[in-house]
Amino acid sequence: MKKRVGLEPEKVVREVVTRNGGDQSRLVQILREVQDALTWLPPAALTAIANTLKISRAHVEGVAGFYSFFYMKPVGQYRILFSDNITDRMLGAPKLMSMMSRILGVDGTGRISGDGAASIDVTSCTGMCDQGPAILVNGMPITRLTQDRVRKICDLVSVRAPVSEWPKEFFEVTDNIQRKDRLLNSRLEPGAAMRVALGMGRDGVLAEIATSRLRGRGGAGFTTAAKWEAAKKAANPEPRVVVCNADEGEPGTFKDRVLLNSYADHVFEGMTLCAYAIGATQGFLYLRGEYRYMLPQLEQALARRRTLGLLGRTIMGVADFNFDIEIHLGAGAYICGEETALIESLEGKRGTPRIRPPFPVTNGYMGRPTVVNNVETLAKSAAIMIAGAAGFSATGTSQSSGTKLLSIAGDCARPGIYEYPFGVNITQILEDCGAHNVQAVQAGGASGMCLAPYEFNRRISFENVPTAGSFMIFDISRDMFEVARNFVHFFAHESCGFCTPCRVGTSLLKNLMDKMHDGRAANYDLSEIMRLNNVLKTSSHCGLGTSACNPVETTMAKFMHEYVKRLQPVDFEPAFDLDQALKTSRQLTGRGDANAHIHAERETW
Repeated sequence: MKKRVGLEPEKVVREVVTRNGGDQSRLVQILREVQDALTWLPPAALTAIANTLKISRAHVEGVAGFYSFFYMKPVGQYRILFSDNITDRMLGAPKLMSMMSRILGVDGTGRISGDGAASIDVTSCTGMCDQGPAILVNGMPITRLTQDRVRKICDLVSVRAPVSEWPKEFFEVTDNIQRKDRLLNSRLEPGAAMRVALGMGRDGVLAEIATSRLRGRGGAGFTTAAKWEAAKKAANPEPRVVVCNADEGEPGTFKDRVLLNSYADHVFEGMTLCAYAIGATQGFLYLRGEYRYMLPQLEQALARRRTLGLLGRTIMGVADFNFDIEIHLGAGAYICGEETALIESLEGKRGTPRIRPPFPVTNGYMGRPTVVNNVETLAKSAAIMIAGAAGFSATGTSQSSGTKLLSIAGDCARPGIYEYPFGVNITQILEDCGAHNVQAVQAGGASGMCLAPYEFNRRISFENVPTAGSFMIFDISRDMFEVARNFVHFFAHESCGFCTPCRVGTSLLKNLMDKMHDGRAANYDLSEIMRLNNVLKTSSHCGLGTSACNPVETTMAKFMHEYVKRLQPVDFEPAFDLDQALKTSRQLTGRGDANAHIHAERETW
């Protein structure tokens, strides 16, 4: 919905809620559509939503406040978000952001320029790490940002040019596929995999997926056939549901972006295949908010499949097989990549991970048996039906069959998407992408592991170096402490806040890393970091908290010198600097003499 100046919030809400059938479970989508019309979510709109849906105002505001892409304060006509992922920072994103903020008169913390034209802020990662620095302008990605592009963007903003009229080359997002293997080389005529499946029957499909030994490509690596089988046999009689998890929020990962852009039929056919095997009638593609620009083409792909009889009330003439897919757009929450948090979001709630058991395969979306699979997993299931399970399982290792897509970014000549058979070693990957003088590789994103050069003989597989797809490279010019600090900031921002160990622990860890960055840390702070790491790993409610300490633990183990060189020669250094806190008072009173400062005595070693 386009912005309509002067539109009454109550009228917008009535239109949007009616269009969504008055369904409370569609609250996230309702909030998005209302914001599309008004550019933000004013209090009157939140109240109207609550009254119209007959739910509490506190619930509506709680959901709206959970997601980063919902604005409950006025924003500029142009909402500009700079990707703050470490690879974008390495490419100069902070300097470009400062430059744009200076030209437009914005302080860069989400505030609005004096003329109301622009607001500038950061977002964790846009999924464009192979073609950064990247920004989002009103949800549309601009890649390969340069100083020249920044100046041109500022000129366009100053004359209030509609984003739809900006140069098309600004918005070019390329697949950037550098190496293809079984999946990326496969071609799928819509319906081809389903014709094979119908010939096998439902049990035959499950058997074929089991023979392939396909494991989930989202990170956990759970056996796909076992998940499908559990949902099919669940005692819960409610209709089954299939969910494609396209909330690709792990920093450095962008493989799902490519699959959805150029292999959407593989993904949708995989969802339909799963639905046939387990007896599902409803499907959702949960698309991350940063990929909103793909929404029109994905909707077109679904419409085309309905026209071909591949979705809808009767699929391919099978009377007892009806299944359709709806796209649910996320609103900026990394935690929704966790399957139960994703389901909560689908139900119109905050994305807080559930306590398990029960598991989604028995009690998922709306309490119904639900299969949640990653984009790559579903695309591969369709390819398996076409090429056969035997060939798929013959590739890879004993515990990791098939191939893996890697999103490679950072210090290399050829960033992009690479598909390898499981078992490829790190050295081979670095040679293929043109990486030299490599100091470290971060496999699996912020929640993964940091590998030093002596580990480059290790192999990509579930049993050796597992990864959902992120593969970031850092050469010898990079400061690995700063890499870890960026990841710690990411986790502190993305914590859902549900459990105290994670909510408080990630914030305290961020403060300690910042203290070290500022040169105010001592030996005590190193021991505090280790203690916090232990609390996060052993006490957090979900995987975000337990993995938030990974970047610090692995870099401390392999690059401890980067931490030690920042320590002050004291046993303890207070985190609060009283003299610094009085800086504003000194400026206001015009004091700069020695008596206006507080001098702390340090006890040296």
